[in-house]
Amino acid sequence: MSSEVETSLDTGNSDSSASLGMTVRTRKTKQLTHISSDGRAQMVDVSAKPMSRRRAVAAGTIRLERDTLDLISKDQIAKGNVFATARLAGIQAAKQTAQLIPLCHTLPLGEVKIDVVTSTHGAEVTCIAQTIAQTGVEMEALVGVTVALLTIYDMCKAVDKQMQIHNVRLVEKTKRAVAASPTRRRVQRVSPK
Repeated sequence: MSSEVETSLDTGNSDSSASLGMTVRTRKTKQLTHISSDGRAQMVDVSAKPMSRRRAVAAGTIRLERDTLDLISKDQIAKGNVFATARLAGIQAAKQTAQLIPLCHTLPLGEVKIDVVTSTHGAEVTCIAQTIAQTGVEMEALVGVTVALLTIYDMCKAVDKQMQIHNVRLVEKTKRAVAASPTRRRVQRVSPK
């Protein structure tokens, strides 16, 4: 019986493994871009990369009791409108991602959208983040959805002791080339005084 073992070493099959009837697959380990050659954390230099249209979608769920969902739908949570506050918190958080995650680049976000959809067991929150930049927006989308979920948790914790946040994940990310626009010179005429 032959078993397969994957290693992260870039070497060939060894004689000892072959004599044991094992097949050793080798593959190169990808280099972590946030770690320098001497092992220190570093911000990745993206200055030479072209600008591109970036979009990321992240999602997560929060389990809520049926009574809690009823209170939310009737706007009877003492702290205020839960989902409206969660949307604002998620948008604000996405815009602050570089302040929260040390090696993230500061991005000019063109759009951040938070959607909340309820079900019989709770709510799913989705965050869409878009930009035209030299690096992706997946961290912004993940931070946005996470803070929106935490805001729901915070606003409902007095009435629901069973809440659970689950399955925060990146759903999609895209990168598209930015169409080259003709260079236009804007001329501003100044009238003499």
